[in-house]
Amino acid sequence: QGAARAGVGGDRGQMTATAATNGNGSGSSGNGHAAHDVSLVTGFPAFTARRMVERLLARTADDRVLMLVRDKFKNDAVAFQALLPPSSRARLRLVEGDVADMDLGLPGPDYKALAAEITAIHHTAAVYYLGAKRELVERVNVDGTRTMLELAADCAHLRRFVHWSTSQVSGARSGVILEEELDCGQRFRNVYEETKFRAERMVRDAARRLPITILRPGIIVGDSKTGEIDKFDGPYYLLVLIVSSPIDVHLPLPGRGSAPLNLVPIDFVVESAIALSRDPRAVGGTFHLTDPAPFSARTVYELVAQRADKKAPRQARRDRA
Repeated sequence: QGAARAGVGGDRGQMTATAATNGNGSGSSGNGHAAHDVSLVTGFPAFTARRMVERLLARTADDRVLMLVRDKFKNDAVAFQALLPPSSRARLRLVEGDVADMDLGLPGPDYKALAAEITAIHHTAAVYYLGAKRELVERVNVDGTRTMLELAADCAHLRRFVHWSTSQVSGARSGVILEEELDCGQRFRNVYEETKFRAERMVRDAARRLPITILRPGIIVGDSKTGEIDKFDGPYYLLVLIVSSPIDVHLPLPGRGSAPLNLVPIDFVVESAIALSRDPRAVGGTFHLTDPAPFSARTVYELVAQRADKKAPRQARRDRA
């Protein structure tokens, strides 16, 4: 696995540091953005989209958020909105549509009205489930990104399009991977990596004419303070097994466990995304939202086992030297 180098040196390093510590910056036209934002967020009901919406609404008492919701998730979206604080609830509008449909599936007049009010787009929608069919993954990850770029081009007052890519666009590359790098002839291990690579390539091309910022987060995990997460997948599978296993059971590690496990908490990623989306220096930039010194997978799982008072995972016999 390649190591993603995050925001190193000069202004880019300062921007990354600011994103991690100062997500509460107030909006003003002097800082390169509208006094009152109208942000469109895609990707609901994913955890990232929920947290983005909550945080955008909590930042100020004036900004409004539009949340794109597919018809099948409309009831979930209504329930989500109902749980928001009253001041936030009133500034959230649900927009029924689909990122992969022409004009989001909206009637012409509705689409034009939507484009006329949007000032920022956070495109988080993606299919990352490795068991999903290729046609679905391509439809959402590639076609959906193309549709959102078309919308961005139609927005007369757009100040930023934030594309949520992934550090996994590096595919099977090894070594240090820089933010300015993308197409290096890498091979991909699954359709998710491949389609996110293709999507980011489209976004980079569009950055010549649109105010775009690209984010490449590592593996997003729960809140660093509360531990909140919406579901247990990815690295959580083994974490749950460790915590719930009998105290005297050694679970086998998948492989040697020596590769870095680049985990980033959801609150860090969301705050970074908001801060970078409001920083004029981030226009045209790509930012790795990653751990600059990640633990190995073995170390992470050993720390979890120690905290849960369970036996540490053992290396599978076939991998032992």
